[in-house]
Amino acid sequence: MNTLYLVVPCYNEEECLIDSSIVLKEKMNQLIIDNLISKDSKILFVNDGSKDKTWDVIEKLHNEDKIFQGLSLSRNRGHQNACLAGLDYAKDYADMLITIDADLQDDPNTIKDMVMKYLDGNEVVYGVRSKRKKDSFFKRFTAQSYYKLLKKMGVEIIYNHADYRLMSKRVVTELLKFNEVNLFLRGMIPQIGFKSDVVTYERLERTKGESKYPLKKMLQLAWNGITSFSVKPLKMILNLGIFITFVSIICFIVFSVLFLTKVLNYELGSYIIMSIFLATGIILIGMGILGEYIGKTLQEVKARPRYIISKILNDKE
Repeated sequence: MNTLYLVVPCYNEEECLIDSSIVLKEKMNQLIIDNLISKDSKILFVNDGSKDKTWDVIEKLHNEDKIFQGLSLSRNRGHQNACLAGLDYAKDYADMLITIDADLQDDPNTIKDMVMKYLDGNEVVYGVRSKRKKDSFFKRFTAQSYYKLLKKMGVEIIYNHADYRLMSKRVVTELLKFNEVNLFLRGMIPQIGFKSDVVTYERLERTKGESKYPLKKMLQLAWNGITSFSVKPLKMILNLGIFITFVSIICFIVFSVLFLTKVLNYELGSYIIMSIFLATGIILIGMGILGEYIGKTLQEVKARPRYIISKILNDKE
């Protein structure tokens, strides 16, 4: 019988954790009753350096029922690292692992469908949103544009898939061979290969608490996805530089002719100044993008730990 671990990253989720634990436990027990998973299956909450009482709630849940286990990181390391920490720990005990956010906006009813896909021979099952009607126009437009942009940048990614997925133990083992510090799991996992499939669902409304992914964090994740998997921004800078150089040469010839024919006057000087400012701005943007890549390279070379585990709650405590 296959053992399933649900890996649930948590950051300041004390408000919704109790309700989420009830729903997840019900789903796990039903899978056990249906003889689809082993009785040794667990729900692993990963506390990502929360500042509220999230870890206290996890300890309480664990003391009441050993199906709940806990992992606490020494400090906040971000959603991607929290997911990876949980996967790394759980792979030694599980045959299949599912990552799902604590707010359960990713429909937990889909867990059974994922398990069935796994039993059919799939080693990766992606949870894919069927529609985005509940999103605001701005969020829907930016999200869909982002997926299309990543595709054009050459990043292999599943459209409308976030971090709700099932992976086999073998896939997780291969994933952990990726040693990069700048994590973007949505782009890394499709590179592993193996047989995969998708299940679709409609994302639910958050019942309690606030989203831990405001616009700033979403933009950071988006930029990390682009710079971690594509060098096209650097090529775009090169092409832009060639274009500006060509235009500058043409402008130099035109201004030279105007000067020799005495058509040039002081009004054109303002256009020249504007051109200088524009070119300077483009150069600074290019330097900034180049700096991002150099900074990422520095982080990778240092090879510092992606996370540090401070506390563990399991059956052997």
